[in-house]
Amino acid sequence: MIRAGIVGLGRWGRSLVSAIANKSDDICFALAATGTRTNAEDFCRANGILLVDGYDEMLRRSDIDAVVLATPHSQHEAQALAGLRAGKHVFVEKPLTLDLESAQRVADAAQRAGLMLAVGLNRRFHPSVCELRGRLRDGRLGKIVAMIAQHTTSTAQFVTLDNWRAAPDEAPGGAFTATGVHSLDHMIEFAGRVREVHCATARNYPGRSDDTTTIMLQFKSGSSGLIFSSVATATNFAFTLYGTDGLGEISRSDLSRLRFVPASTAAPTGPVQAPPDEILEFPGVNTLHAELEAFARAIREGEPYPVPIKEVLHGMAVFDAIVRSAQCGGSATVAD
Repeated sequence: MIRAGIVGLGRWGRSLVSAIANKSDDICFALAATGTRTNAEDFCRANGILLVDGYDEMLRRSDIDAVVLATPHSQHEAQALAGLRAGKHVFVEKPLTLDLESAQRVADAAQRAGLMLAVGLNRRFHPSVCELRGRLRDGRLGKIVAMIAQHTTSTAQFVTLDNWRAAPDEAPGGAFTATGVHSLDHMIEFAGRVREVHCATARNYPGRSDDTTTIMLQFKSGSSGLIFSSVATATNFAFTLYGTDGLGEISRSDLSRLRFVPASTAAPTGPVQAPPDEILEFPGVNTLHAELEAFARAIREGEPYPVPIKEVLHGMAVFDAIVRSAQCGGSATVAD
């Protein structure tokens, strides 16, 4: 059993704890540290977690194998590096950091220390994504033509202006930082490296940062991508991969529906009709549980975490280009 400490017990930190509390033989949360201790005492007591005075105290504990960071994005680099120096395996909520340079420092430190570094891109673990991945690998989708992603949440109106999530420095890509990161991760896994991006952001609710982001991407493979992300509209998720031999579409906010449509094989004699859809349903999947158990198994068995750090780092290079594009209003080349 991997004994972990969690830093940050806001909405997402509590979701991570609840995902594995009394539900895993691989990992448990034994300690917690948070900036708002009084708000967390009852939660920790109910989940059998010792609430310590701070992160430094957690790192001094020899009975903790790993730390999980569910903290503001700008704190990730310093906290991850401190955890690695203390000899702890580190799990960081996405994004790893807020730029490629700092992300590379964390990745290099983990490699030198021989410790596990994992990033919480939990949607890779959903069966709908796994099924789409399998159909791409076995050739049923053919060559990737394009990918289109929509990821939205209705949260902008509920985030107070003094909340860290409202700060522009914590969301330099607008809504992309909160939601679109997942879609980009899928696109990098499926289509490889991105060559160029063009990003536009907008603000629909009064606030300190943009709440809507649209990104066009050109991949080195020749495929293209489009990501629309917003925290200012109804909650929705859809990811469609268009291939030369068919399309795969994941939909619903919980990713529970996968639709596969093969390309037509007979020349049309009238209006083009699509072959019948194939529909698969995967309800009730807890991807937070899956990613934390994968983290524990990677530590215990010495195997790579299923989200390769090289793909995470390329995602950070794309992130940098997205920010530059949003600032200049034109296209930006992704660093190699």
